[in-house]
Amino acid sequence: MLKKSKFVKVLAYLTLLLAVFLTACGNSSKENSTRTLTDSMDHKVSVPTHPKRVVGSYLEDYLVAVGVKPAVQWSVKNGSGTQEYLKKDLKKVPLIDYSLPYESVTKAKPDLILMGTDSAVANGKYNQYKKIAPTYVVKNGNNVSWRAQFLDVAKVVNKTDKAKKVLKKYDKKVKSARSELEESAPNKSVAVLWVTNNSAFIVSDKSASGSLLYGDLRLKEPDLVKQVSKKATADWSAVSLEKLAKLDADYIFLVNSDKGASMFKDPIWQNISAVKNDNLFQYGDDSSWQYKGPIAYTEMIDNVLKDITH
Repeated sequence: MLKKSKFVKVLAYLTLLLAVFLTACGNSSKENSTRTLTDSMDHKVSVPTHPKRVVGSYLEDYLVAVGVKPAVQWSVKNGSGTQEYLKKDLKKVPLIDYSLPYESVTKAKPDLILMGTDSAVANGKYNQYKKIAPTYVVKNGNNVSWRAQFLDVAKVVNKTDKAKKVLKKYDKKVKSARSELEESAPNKSVAVLWVTNNSAFIVSDKSASGSLLYGDLRLKEPDLVKQVSKKATADWSAVSLEKLAKLDADYIFLVNSDKGASMFKDPIWQNISAVKNDNLFQYGDDSSWQYKGPIAYTEMIDNVLKDITH
């Protein structure tokens, strides 16, 4: 009887060891599994099913929105320029220069690299990056909406279901905000300006905050914005003071990166309709107004409602 009891114990122990071993193998297999996806430039990319260290410069809003903390975060001017509105979510995440030097990317030890534009991997750069880690170029270009780009990023990091929930919540907020604006500020026009180095830029109607204001919130677009947007080749287009004098916006949202700019003292600036009527709302570089994504746009909606309806 004693021998039998001992045998049973040994058998139970071996069974337990086997179960632990199989579980470990299963988890290892799960962690090391990959999926083959085709990116915007038709590269066939074998990406980790569950990426752990993602480099996605200027795509941080999308990543954070689906619960992925990137390995590094975008910055300019030796770290002096970062996406401050994501500061809480990106706490302790190391900075990387926006140009993504190969050495810095290698040091980040990524298991997945996401690129936001085709130009970022031009001139042989793609082959350099893919030596470091699987490199996927997300949907981009003038005809690609932020939603399409967001869903593409989510697909690569295996978070599509989460992204759909984020968009559903965002759309609900947009619908509510649109209703409030229609009631409190019917048929009112808005424009977004950015002043830096004593120069003014105006946002395109289909890019960044322009997409939010004129697309999602359906606020009225001034004639000057329409004119500039037709020729726009980037999110922001330079515009002269003389042209701004004709800006027929009821409200102006200003991203002010040059508070001491002499142009603010110019009579032309001071006579712009919205400026003269005290309907100029200023935000700094630490705000979300220069960025895009569900987190940035949610913050902007709150800004718009605070400034226009209250």
